[in-house]
Amino acid sequence: MSSPAEQIHFCTSRDGVRMAYGTSGNGPPLLWVQHWAHHLNIDWNGLVWRPWLSMLTRRHTLVRYDWRGCGLSDRERVDFSLEKYVEDLDAVVEAAGLDRFVLFGMAATGSGSAMTWVVRHPGRVTHLILQGSQTRGRLARQTPEQVEEGNTRLKVYELGWTSETPAYSQFFTSLHMPDATAEQTREHQHLLRQTTSPANATGMLRTFWTLDVREIAAQVRCPTLVLHARGDAIIPFDEGRAVAALIPGARFVALESRNHIVLDTEPAWQQLVDALEDFLPARPAAALDELTAREREVLEVVAQGLDNSGIAARLKISDKTVRNHVSIIFSKLGVTSRAQAVALARDAGLGRKSIR
Repeated sequence: MSSPAEQIHFCTSRDGVRMAYGTSGNGPPLLWVQHWAHHLNIDWNGLVWRPWLSMLTRRHTLVRYDWRGCGLSDRERVDFSLEKYVEDLDAVVEAAGLDRFVLFGMAATGSGSAMTWVVRHPGRVTHLILQGSQTRGRLARQTPEQVEEGNTRLKVYELGWTSETPAYSQFFTSLHMPDATAEQTREHQHLLRQTTSPANATGMLRTFWTLDVREIAAQVRCPTLVLHARGDAIIPFDEGRAVAALIPGARFVALESRNHIVLDTEPAWQQLVDALEDFLPARPAAALDELTAREREVLEVVAQGLDNSGIAARLKISDKTVRNHVSIIFSKLGVTSRAQAVALARDAGLGRKSIR
């Protein structure tokens, strides 16, 4: 079962694939393009993903989704490509009603999709987080050894995905999380079989491994944090550094871990949490709590883009009363311009409901 606090919805991508997405927590919106090996209906009860979910919902309204071919999203007759993944991300953003938000891209295609979306929609993402990212996939690097190893891994995954023989599932899990506990390992092995089919898994992995997003990364223009485990066996540490070097002004944090998926049972977990809290803006809830009900109502309409006259007409109050409210709101929020107030309000999730 999913968390009682998470609401699951469905939307449709451009090619007709039905996508499942979930929302939980409250605060400024954060869209997490999670590692594909997860399941909306399982993660909250698991040792691997529950700590991530608890952390990300602590200060934000979290939006996440099952990848096409996985979890509760459509699994049959789906195509896999970076363009399709970006279209899926588009569909979830639209369905969730997101305007400006934090975007967190995880692993190869999560980060590739996130960077591509940022470049195509300038100004929509306030902060970009990339964890376990790459400039080029294993097969795109085109060294004979990497191509041979990649094709061998794909064959092992295809043959052993649904097998009850522990060696197959341990192979995948030990590469992703070599320092997982025995219980975390068993749970992740079970999760893999629930997530998707062998054909979908290998189809997705092949697209991940053939990506080249060097030109895209160089066009990213928003505050960016790049996190990468120093001993990552899935995506080399140097790939994470290369991503950070391509994005102007990106902040890079080396996580002292061997796990591609960082676990809360290792020291690197607190390092990751601290990096995120230091990078993301403080939640404006404390300041918003100081507003009266009428002031919050005015701020809601300000966030919708109305000027003072429009606010006065909408709320049936005088222009002078609106000016007074706006002045007090600015003072309480510690802002000096309408643009700052709008940005802060939208980051808190305001500006999307209608006031009658």
